Amino acid sequence: MRKFKIFWMNHWGKFMVIGITFLLIVFTIWGLASMESFYRNLTLANIPLQFLLAGVNAVIFVYLYMNVFRSGFGKMRSSTKIKSEDVNISFKDVIGLENAKKEAMEVVHLLKDRARLKAIGGHIIKGILFVGPPGTGKTLLAKAIASESGVPFLSMAGSEFVEVFVGVGASRIRTLFTKARQLAYAHGACIVFIDELDVIGRGRHFNAFGGGEETNSTQNQLLVEMDGLGEKQENVVVIGATNAGEEVLDKALLRPGRFDRKIYIDRPNLEERVDLFRYYMKKVKHDAEVDIGRLARRCVFKSPADIMNIVKEGALIATRNQRNVVTYKDMSEAIERIDLGVAHRLNMAPAERESVAFHETGHLMVLYQLHPTDDVFKASIIHRGGALGVVYHHPREEMHTASRDKIIADIKVALGGYVAEKIKYGVTTSGVAADFANAMSKAHAMVWSLGMGTNGFIGDYSLLPQHQISDNLKERLNNETHTILNACAKDVEEFLRNEWVLVDRFAQELLKRDELEYDDIHAIFSEYGKARNRVPIETVKPDESRPAEVPAVPAPEPPAPPSPPVS
Repeated sequence: MRKFKIFWMNHWGKFMVIGITFLLIVFTIWGLASMESFYRNLTLANIPLQFLLAGVNAVIFVYLYMNVFRSGFGKMRSSTKIKSEDVNISFKDVIGLENAKKEAMEVVHLLKDRARLKAIGGHIIKGILFVGPPGTGKTLLAKAIASESGVPFLSMAGSEFVEVFVGVGASRIRTLFTKARQLAYAHGACIVFIDELDVIGRGRHFNAFGGGEETNSTQNQLLVEMDGLGEKQENVVVIGATNAGEEVLDKALLRPGRFDRKIYIDRPNLEERVDLFRYYMKKVKHDAEVDIGRLARRCVFKSPADIMNIVKEGALIATRNQRNVVTYKDMSEAIERIDLGVAHRLNMAPAERESVAFHETGHLMVLYQLHPTDDVFKASIIHRGGALGVVYHHPREEMHTASRDKIIADIKVALGGYVAEKIKYGVTTSGVAADFANAMSKAHAMVWSLGMGTNGFIGDYSLLPQHQISDNLKERLNNETHTILNACAKDVEEFLRNEWVLVDRFAQELLKRDELEYDDIHAIFSEYGKARNRVPIETVKPDESRPAEVPAVPAPEPPAPPSPPVS
């Protein structure tokens, strides 16, 4: 009965047009019958021409109306509606995101038990906000909620509401929620998913020149629709997703009754990355000896989309190299290709190539021996992404804050190439420019912002206007920055001079082989008795079984990106 009412609500106009047309035909026949034969024949002779002119006018009007005023400006996509059975994504298909899935499952239970909830006077959650970095699975989780709930799913992107004409976005919001309420009335509930919500949900700005009127009117309409001011309260759940932080959204969107339930979706941890690699590796033919655990260790802070892209790139590399299966070497090359760019061999003079080798060796030695959290995964003197050479490294585990020891180690690693060149040749090259910029920015932040200097300055002085800081204080802060840089350079020089035999060995190996992998580097250090004691890299084969449930870990704050490779 409800579906019949909705059908009548959507098509009553057509029945009215058919009925009126039928009555006009009856009255026309009756009128012609009462006319004299001459006038009746004259009228009948003009009817075809009148129909032709009316048809041409109608076609022109309908074309302009549908393609300009409706389709061009205000009409919503007809493909917006997605049936829950067509989504066909369950929570098992969402790898990781254990905390987010638990909160999402609560929404599913409420949608399934809506009759019981209504009986006790409760209300279904109206708005859920997914917040997280790009590629972490926000859209996939929304589809899983719709599929598990078995209710219709409407999906649109925030950019689809934005037009140059004021009022069009608000019109599309009204159309979207009208359709959602009809589906909720027919099926008991409906889910509306708005991706990139920050496009229309940013804090509103008002000025005398009318700037931002379209975005403001669109957001105002969204606020009104989510309030549900109608007589009936249909079960419409709105899910918004954004890569920007919630602080950029308008406060009215986040108040109770709208997007008051927030689910933070972060990058996967080690166990989740192992599961992701196993899931995507099943889709390609690969060598059974591929060490998934090591791949997961190398992909700290990578999103599920990044991991999927790495597997696809590995398959392309294997095909390009005429192999029938993907090997660990292909996967390793895929990571480097995505992170560092395509390798290009330059024709360099022997002296310049040797200088690059010693420069990269300086980075390698300091990183391997002195850094408390990072590991060397590759050293190369092949041109990539504008750098003549690179030492590729990543944290051994997720670190969401940086200690003073870690930042000091980053500075020493950045200065390693400069110091190695200076010891070997007595002079340095312009290749140290990027390293100096990296080292100085970290030392400056330690003193000016993080209170990590040695002169007792505590606070974030970078927040103060420059005219409010005395010249004496600026000089003392800058002197402290230079003290940190000089102390780090001195420590690095002492270390490299003491280990110069190893420095020369690595430089010669790079000149001979162009690139050194982690295992090659570790083997050379072991040969000289200098291998570090470290947490062994976990080895997980694709065919090994793992527990079905991953223990839930509290969602941390969004992490800072890993340190860039030093060149």
